[in-house]
Amino acid sequence: MCGIVGFYSWKQFASFSRSLPEATASLAHRGPDDSGIYMDPSAGVGLGHRRLSILDVSPLGHQPMACDDANVQIVYNGEVYNFKVLRTELEKAGHHFRSDSDTEVILKSYLEWGTQCLGRFIGMFALAIWDGRSRKLFLARDRMGIKPFYYYHHDGNLIFASELKAILAFQGVSRTPDTEAVPLFLHYQYIPAPRTIYQHIYKLLPGHFLIGGSDAVSIHSWAKAPIAADRLSFSSESACLDQLQEVLSRAVSDQMVSDVPLGALLSGGIDSSLVAAIMQQVSSRPVRTFSIGFGEAEFNEAPWAARVAKYLETSHTELYVTSQDALSVIAQLPEIYDEPFADASAIPSVLLSRLTRSHVTVALSGDGGDEYFCGYTRYWATQAMASGFQKIPAPLRKWLYKVLSQAPIPVVETLYDRFQPFLPAAFRPTNFMDKWQKLIAQMGHADIASLYRASVCLWDWNSIGRLTGCFPEPSRFELAFDQTRNWPILSRLMQVDQQTYLPDAMLVKVDRASMAAGLEIRVPLLDQRVVEYASRIPEKYLYYQGAGKRILRKLLSRFVPPALFDRPKMGFAIPVSRWLRGELKPMLLDYLSESRLKQEGIFDAAMVQSTVSDHLAGRANHPHRLWALLMWEMWREKWL
Repeated sequence: MCGIVGFYSWKQFASFSRSLPEATASLAHRGPDDSGIYMDPSAGVGLGHRRLSILDVSPLGHQPMACDDANVQIVYNGEVYNFKVLRTELEKAGHHFRSDSDTEVILKSYLEWGTQCLGRFIGMFALAIWDGRSRKLFLARDRMGIKPFYYYHHDGNLIFASELKAILAFQGVSRTPDTEAVPLFLHYQYIPAPRTIYQHIYKLLPGHFLIGGSDAVSIHSWAKAPIAADRLSFSSESACLDQLQEVLSRAVSDQMVSDVPLGALLSGGIDSSLVAAIMQQVSSRPVRTFSIGFGEAEFNEAPWAARVAKYLETSHTELYVTSQDALSVIAQLPEIYDEPFADASAIPSVLLSRLTRSHVTVALSGDGGDEYFCGYTRYWATQAMASGFQKIPAPLRKWLYKVLSQAPIPVVETLYDRFQPFLPAAFRPTNFMDKWQKLIAQMGHADIASLYRASVCLWDWNSIGRLTGCFPEPSRFELAFDQTRNWPILSRLMQVDQQTYLPDAMLVKVDRASMAAGLEIRVPLLDQRVVEYASRIPEKYLYYQGAGKRILRKLLSRFVPPALFDRPKMGFAIPVSRWLRGELKPMLLDYLSESRLKQEGIFDAAMVQSTVSDHLAGRANHPHRLWALLMWEMWREKWL
C-alpha cells in the first residue's frame, strides 16, 4: 500500500516540479518505508511515490518504476492478488522481470495489453502510468473504488494524488470551496463522487480510467456492474453455500499473501468473524485478531469479538476506548480525511488501525458484507413499505402520490416524519428513491435549508417540485436509481449503495483511518470473484423472514456456533450524543459559537445555537446534525 502523486503540465512545470517533493512528503503516512520521484522536463510530467513495503520489500520494488528502456514509468497504490498468474503469462510472452513485486507485473501488463490490462487485475489499486512513447498519462482506479484517486484538471493542468492534501501542496491550486458540495455533505455526511469540497478537484469514479494528453483529458469506464437479474439456480441452499465457501476461501487465501506480518480486524459481527474464521482455517499458525470496545455496554462489541476469537483460537488483542481517546483523535480528523466527513465511527476506526499497526502491517476486514449480502435493515424495510403500497387500488395510489408530489417539500417532510410511525405500510409514500433517501439521510432537505442564512442562496430550493432532487443536478445516487429501475427491490437498493455509499463513505473511512497509521487493509468480501458471485445469489438466500445476510450466517455457522454471532446488528457506533453533552461539550461550544458562525457567514447562527441548546439541555437529540456541523467547522479551520 502506498501514496501516489504526480502532474502533467507544460505551462506550470517549473512551479509544479518545485512542489512535487512537498506533495510527495505529505503522503508519508501512506508509505513510511521509501520514497521516490521521477520528472521529465521535456514532457512536462512528474511522478511521486511513498512506499509501504508489503511484497518484495527489497529495493527492487522501488517506485517510480521504469520499463526496460525507461520510456514508461509507473507509480501505484494497492495490491493485485493474481500477479503471479499474470507474471507467468507475461513470461511466456517474452517479458523478463527484475523484481518479485506486483508493481512490475502491472507495468509489463500495460506494455503487453495496453489499457485492457485493467480487466485482468484482481485486486485493489490506484495507478498512474506515464507513457513516454505516446506522451499520455494513464490513470486508473479499481472497479470497487477500494483505493482513492483524486485529480485536479484546470487551465490545461492535470494533477493526481491518493489524497487531497497532496494536490493542495502544488503552487497555484486554488482552495476555493465548491459551495454546492456543502449541502450534499450535510445531507449524506460525506461528499458524493465525483465532487470534492473544492472546485476543479474531482474523484475518479470506481472502475474508470483517465487519459491525459497535452491538449485534452478523457475519462472512460472499464468495469461494469453485475446485472442483478442474472441470478444463478441451485439445487439446494447447501449447494450455494458450498460454492460461496470455495469462492470466499480462495479470495481470503490470495489476500493473505504478504512478506510482512498480517492479521485481521474482528468486531464479533458476521462479516469480520467469517473472514477471521476462514483465515484461521487456511493458516498454519494462529491468526492475529484485533478489536476495540467501549465502556458503554450498548456500543460495546468487544466481548463478542473475544468469544469468537477464543472459539477460533486466534491470537487476540483488544483495546477499550474512552472519551479522552476520542478527544485526541477528533482534533486530527480534518488532517486525516482532507474534506468534511461526518461518520463518527471514523474515531474507533483510527484507534483500531493504530492498535493493529503496532503489531502487524497488513490486516483483513469484513467490509462490504452488508452491501453485497443484504445486511442493512433499511433494505427490507423499504421493500416492505413498497410491497404494502401496491395493495392500494391503483386510482387511490395515483391520487395519493399526486398529493404528496405536489405538496411543498417542507410540508411533505414534516408530515412524513411526524405521522410515518403511525401509518400502515400501505399508506406510506410510493417513490422508492424518496423513501430510500429518507432512510439514509442524516439531515433532511428542509433541515438543511433552515440552517442557511436567508441571504445565502445557493439555488432556489422552492423551485424543485420533487420530494427528492433538492440539489441542482442529478446525483450519482439518482443516476444509480434510474439505471436499476427494472431490478428487484432488494437488488436495486444494494446496487445503489454499492455505487455510492460503499465507495464514497465506508471505504473512504477505512482507507484514511488505516493509512494514517501506515496499515494496509484488505477486503476479501469485495474481491472481484466474491462480488460477482454474490451478485448472482438468489435473493431468497440473502434475506428471509426479517433477517439479512442469510447465506453468510449459514456459512459462518460452519465455523462458529450461531450463539456467538446471532444477535442484533450493532455496527461500529460510538456514544456521540452522550459525549457531546459531556467531554466534547467545550469543543462543541467553541466551534459552533455564535461569533464564529457569524464571521463565517454561511449558517444561521441563531438556528445553530438553538439546536446546540436543545441538545445540551436534553430537550432534543441532534447528534448527527451537530457532529456534521462540528466536522465542517473543524475542516474549515484547518484547510481554508
